[in-house]
Amino acid sequence: MCGVVGIFGRGNVNQALFDALTVLQHRGQDAAGIVTCDRGKFHLRKDNGLVRDVFRTRHMRYLMGNMGIGHVRYPTAGSSSSSESQPFYVNSPYGISLAHNGNLTNTRELMENLYHEDLRHINTDSDSEVLLNVLAHELDQRHTFRPSPEDFFAAVEAVHRRCRGAYAVVALINGHGILGFRDPHGIRPICIGQRKTERGVEYMIASESVALSCAGFSLIDDLAPGEAAFVDASGTLHRKLCAGDKERHPCLFEYVYLSRPDSVIDGVSVYAARINMGRKLADKILKEMPNYDIDVVIPIPDTSRTAALEVAQKLGVLFREGFIKNRYIGRTFIMPGQTERQKSVRQKLNPVASEFKGRNVLLVDDSIVRGTTCHQIVEMARDAGAKKVYFASAAPAVVSPNVYGIDMPAASELIAHGRTTAQINQLIGADGLIYQELEDLVDAVRELNPALRTFEDSVFSACYLTREIDAAYLEELAAKRNDTAKARRSDAEDASLDLRADVS
Repeated sequence: MCGVVGIFGRGNVNQALFDALTVLQHRGQDAAGIVTCDRGKFHLRKDNGLVRDVFRTRHMRYLMGNMGIGHVRYPTAGSSSSSESQPFYVNSPYGISLAHNGNLTNTRELMENLYHEDLRHINTDSDSEVLLNVLAHELDQRHTFRPSPEDFFAAVEAVHRRCRGAYAVVALINGHGILGFRDPHGIRPICIGQRKTERGVEYMIASESVALSCAGFSLIDDLAPGEAAFVDASGTLHRKLCAGDKERHPCLFEYVYLSRPDSVIDGVSVYAARINMGRKLADKILKEMPNYDIDVVIPIPDTSRTAALEVAQKLGVLFREGFIKNRYIGRTFIMPGQTERQKSVRQKLNPVASEFKGRNVLLVDDSIVRGTTCHQIVEMARDAGAKKVYFASAAPAVVSPNVYGIDMPAASELIAHGRTTAQINQLIGADGLIYQELEDLVDAVRELNPALRTFEDSVFSACYLTREIDAAYLEELAAKRNDTAKARRSDAEDASLDLRADVS
């Protein structure tokens, strides 16, 4: 999960890019980057850290130009080193910079082909750099000094033929324009909007519509699966379906957790979808606990709040903010290590004892992944004086890792993998546990856009859209993503930083 943005403006776009990345900060806390183009020169600033920390006044003064792209990153199976922060750049052809959200599932094969057949060198372990070089090679094959929009669309068609997995991409082509495209399954979100100014129309391509609306851009459309949009140097928008008219398979987890509630993804209001999730979750609670003794519903802030409020209203019980969130702690789900995640929970949340004391409490969260934070939250509720603590998840049980750009852990580290609801309930220490049904979650989203017939739901169903995902692939992925492997990478990166500091 990352956030991308590209802007064609009628003046300098540095501030608009910065503002958009700030709005998309929830999609990645590990690193941030911006590259702009001014009179044939690229200006780049990227580093590890939050947007507000990476960009200072001196950097913004340097990032001149009326076209640019930006990225906020969180690492998946790769390193969290600053060398893998985006955007990436290649000088041939034309000079191309690219930012990417998602994950290629045939990266190793592509790396070998790029090296042995395309004669291109990959300098990091990032699949985004691989994707950039595939695009650059395919553009190079067009052998034209003045490429037309059709040349760029032909290159994207070739990218779709070669690359598998999930990808939402923005690219800046020196002197030519801004290119955005989406994988043929439409897994990761990307949309395009426009803003009319006295000097002409400006365009923004971004991961979420909230980046558009906060900057005064109106949403034109979500890019369709396999579609590319190109804004040329004169400011003319060109669009083409580059991989056939295929059905959308948006990621269900975008609606559950990843996206901001004020975004609209593939025609579905994330906020409205979460209201529906709460309504359907309440229906299941009424079915499984017809004689419920719940006194108060308390959300685990922030993403579960919308669903939890709907649950409380349908059950006819109190809704209270029982946990106060420290706004200066990042999103726990996307922290790189389990130790850091566990440590951050009590720093992030603090209970309001009066809302728990002597009450039977229903805690509502958006989802349960590892379950270790749930156990701590249940303990906090009991310590605050709750008589009973029930736990409800607005999403179904997470049983499989995500391979399309979300850093969910190895299957063995998922609390629901190979366990029943009763066993999970015992592990988290609750008096009762209720999960949303997958069919109900799908309906909660589909009711808002009936044209969405299928979704990417592998974390809940263990069914993957792309054919290369088999047991061997998942085993290899688990070796990269488990906490032991991440700890080794973190130690190696720390040692590298120490060595560079000693040398300097």
